[in-house]
Amino acid sequence: MKTINTIALLLLIIGGINWLLIGLFQYDLVASIFGGQTSAGARVIYTLVGVCALYSIKFFGDVTEDHRSSAR
Repeated sequence: MKTINTIALLLLIIGGINWLLIGLFQYDLVASIFGGQTSAGARVIYTLVGVCALYSIKFFGDVTEDHRSSAR
C-alpha cells in the first residue's frame, strides 16, 4: 500500500503544480507536453490525477483518526 500511496501523492503533486501554472500563467503543462488537452496522453494523465484524488479521500480518515488519538 505504501507504493500506491506514494504514486497517488506524486500524481496529486503533479496535478496541483499543473493547476498552479494554469491559475497563475494560463499555461497547461500537461497539455503542452502531450500535444493538447484532448490528446490521448493528456486525457490519461488528467484521468490518473482524478483517480488518485478520489483514492486520497481515504487519507482524511487517517488524519482525523490520528487527531482524535493525540487529543486524548
